[in-house]
Amino acid sequence: MKLLSHLLRRFVRRGRLIVLDHTGATHRFGSGEDGPEVTIHLTDKAVEREIFLNPELKTAEAYMDGRLVMEGGAPVFDLLYLFSINRSGLAAHPVQQMLRRAWRSVRRWQQRNPLGLAAKNIRHHYDIPPAFYRLWLDETMTYSCAYYPTPETSLYDAQIAKLRHIAAKLRLEPGMTVAEIGSGWGALGTFLARNYGVTVTSVTLSPEQCAVAKQRAIDEGVTDRVEFREQDYRELEGTYDRVVSIAMMEAIGIDEFDTYFRKIKALTKPGGFALVHCIGRMSPPGTTAPFIRKYIFPGGYVPALSEVFASLERTGTWCDDCESLRLHYYWTIKHWREAYDARRDEAVAMMGDRFCRMWDFYLASVELGFLHGSNFVFQLLLSDRRDDVPVVRDFIQDEERRLAEIGAR
Repeated sequence: MKLLSHLLRRFVRRGRLIVLDHTGATHRFGSGEDGPEVTIHLTDKAVEREIFLNPELKTAEAYMDGRLVMEGGAPVFDLLYLFSINRSGLAAHPVQQMLRRAWRSVRRWQQRNPLGLAAKNIRHHYDIPPAFYRLWLDETMTYSCAYYPTPETSLYDAQIAKLRHIAAKLRLEPGMTVAEIGSGWGALGTFLARNYGVTVTSVTLSPEQCAVAKQRAIDEGVTDRVEFREQDYRELEGTYDRVVSIAMMEAIGIDEFDTYFRKIKALTKPGGFALVHCIGRMSPPGTTAPFIRKYIFPGGYVPALSEVFASLERTGTWCDDCESLRLHYYWTIKHWREAYDARRDEAVAMMGDRFCRMWDFYLASVELGFLHGSNFVFQLLLSDRRDDVPVVRDFIQDEERRLAEIGAR
């Protein structure tokens, strides 16, 4: 424990971490104040060294493999909460600084998504059986940040509010055409078709998502107005009155921002505009956390706004509106985690214990990243000309009120 103790003494300042090592000896770290007390058991000597050398990845893997055990049946959320309130101490440790420099040096290789590899990376996450996602998502099957009029809003109502918020920003009229980059399981495409009489062409690289979305269009009676395709957005042709892309930019790859915005420009008719909804970071450009990169979203990268706006400048794109949704994703993922925990036994029966340990770690870590970390969600309205979007934002709220009054769902 000598090396790991050196790290933990510098890292854990708030709260207390109690570690039972492989010999049964007890080690205590932290003041015990201004934070929780968490007890873990490390089952073998090797895991102590592994966590010291790469804490962000090896802590997750040790938990997944049962080599890091939460004492008393406590959830791994408790450990990650303790980590999250002490994160500045970890970043300051020399070993962690060395790791971050190494990751930054290869980030363009790790977070790239050329044609072909992009499909493989997307399927890694989204071609998990849809029945698993149905256990803990709301009935809309929307797997992106919801929009909370109040923190007490239910997950379902917040996802409906998000669909209305996006629709209101798009300023649609019957007969318009819409291109959707990243269809998810089809909630937005069918919502727009049903409530506005528009024609939607929606693309995804996930066969599972595409199949569910197509069945959704059948069930909702909009197959004449919504087409879901298994296709890379870079191969989509034609021009459209509106382009919308929800939670897709995070998956395009760090070298593809200009390609993405140029494609959006090419798909947008003169006088039209686009909406992009994406996770961002308030910190400078960085890297994807090694656990997320290896197990959850290979090829994914959350951009800094400086990277986004630099790309808009290079591609000659007007940003007509930028909205920051700071705590909305925290509330969303908190709802997901609680719903998942309530049905975890079913998830284990479906996917196995190790997979569900991975999901425990994933949901807890990303929830806390939106509470104590640098992550947030932003929405942009983009156009070729400065006046393609109304210069006063009242039209958004007015349309949201109308959709609420008619009960658009």
